[in-house]
Amino acid sequence: MIAKRWIHPAAAAAFLVAVAAILGACGGSGDGATVTPAGVTTLGPLAYRDALAAAPGAFVVNVHTPYEGELPATSAFIAFDRIRESAASLPADKSAPLYIYCRSGRMSAEAAPVLRALGYSNIIDLQGGMNAWRAAGLAIIEKPP
Repeated sequence: MIAKRWIHPAAAAAFLVAVAAILGACGGSGDGATVTPAGVTTLGPLAYRDALAAAPGAFVVNVHTPYEGELPATSAFIAFDRIRESAASLPADKSAPLYIYCRSGRMSAEAAPVLRALGYSNIIDLQGGMNAWRAAGLAIIEKPP
């Protein structure tokens, strides 16, 4: 014989609310802002687009190599593994927002700690890179080689 166990309705409701809160915190669309342990802000593609729209003239760096496209607001192309050698191409104001991205997010994640070590304190990284940007239905500029 199988014993039936009943869950108190209040406990079941509390459990469902907790699960919903956890799933909501996981980002659902993945477009919310998060801060990495290194102090870098990551934004999903829509939030990144909106942040750029709110900051005309922002400095935006494509750190992907080789070239596989770019975002419309790109200011510079500096390979993720050449950041230190190309520091003179970066903004002088190290507290100004510095937007970075690559194709998938891996190269920009490697570039971010180097930028922090160079003194940049307001780094914003595109979570998921150009792949996520494109998946969100946003345009990528692809110039012929």
